[in-house]
Amino acid sequence: MLKRIRFGYLVRSLILGLAMASASGAQGKPQPLASLPDVPIPQGNPQTPQKVELGKLLFFDPRLSGDGSISCASCHDPVKGWADGKALSEGYPGTQHYRNAQTILNSAYMRELFWYGGAADLETAARVHLTSAFLMNADGQLLEERLRQVPEYSQRFQKTFGTLPMYGQIVNAISSYLRTIVSRDVPLDRYLRGEKEGLPPLAIKGLELFLGKAQCSVCHNGPLLSDEKYYNLGVPANPEIRSNPLRHISLRFDSLMLGVPGYNKTTQDLGRYVITKSNKEKGLFRTPTLREVVRTAPYMHNGIFSTLDEVIDFYDSGGGKDAFGTKSKLVKPLGLTKEEKAALKAFLESLSSPDTKAEKTPNPHDYQVLPLGKWEMSK
Repeated sequence: MLKRIRFGYLVRSLILGLAMASASGAQGKPQPLASLPDVPIPQGNPQTPQKVELGKLLFFDPRLSGDGSISCASCHDPVKGWADGKALSEGYPGTQHYRNAQTILNSAYMRELFWYGGAADLETAARVHLTSAFLMNADGQLLEERLRQVPEYSQRFQKTFGTLPMYGQIVNAISSYLRTIVSRDVPLDRYLRGEKEGLPPLAIKGLELFLGKAQCSVCHNGPLLSDEKYYNLGVPANPEIRSNPLRHISLRFDSLMLGVPGYNKTTQDLGRYVITKSNKEKGLFRTPTLREVVRTAPYMHNGIFSTLDEVIDFYDSGGGKDAFGTKSKLVKPLGLTKEEKAALKAFLESLSSPDTKAEKTPNPHDYQVLPLGKWEMSK
């Protein structure tokens, strides 16, 4: 069983490693700040209202986890900015994750997902989350049988896909719902549209710093406020990854499954290296989007910073110590004054919606055992 699981991880690692060009090379010209366009929709998974509604039900349904106790929303809670508000994710019961749960807001726009770029699209990300031993720990065929014992699900899958619940369709429905979780109308967007009152004066000063002295826009640019590239900033290690056995087990297990050489000597998160196996990418992590940043604390891949003030101080000091010899040369002391830090924080706060409404959690449908041997939905 372990060999079969490990083979699957290795195949995924190989495919991703071949498909993804290294993003740590020379910098191009930063993209201008802009509002987000319409969400891109893949040809292989077109959006329909029925599919989105089905995906929403599945996203909040704990039946999609191995023991039926957690849902996708357990770690991506709309009330908590579509993350979980914790430094490190709890993970599947009996395990604990070694990374911060990123927000899934605007994930539909991203070229690669996860802190280390471990998924090329939402469908791949959904599959990984459903089956990973320390995420949802579910088996696709088991999920099919569970949902087929729920008449409402059978009816919805029949109307949406023309068949009984199938694992691939579960993934497609969830991915379609994820493409509706967007943030495209924050105060900065209104300012960019020409609304003079879109940003207060202090935030406008912060924008000038963001584009200039603070050098934030070198990496946080474009509509997503992310260049989607990978960097080592010298982020301090989260000591819990070493002190908590369950988190350390998850770190080592993931390294083993992704074919990391000498995985048993791994003591900290290797970042992008676990995908590319390039020493130049040890400790590199993807630039996160800054949209809704106020709602998505704690910050960094290991949740080591609790507040925006801590993040600003970290960058102002020139980042942290380089544990891998790969720290980006872009990170250097900034010399910001107390007033400049306040202005920069005011601008970062303008990247979040002040009046967001929590997503209403749907109630899961009830099981109803089908008559023995009945494999097709009754008409």
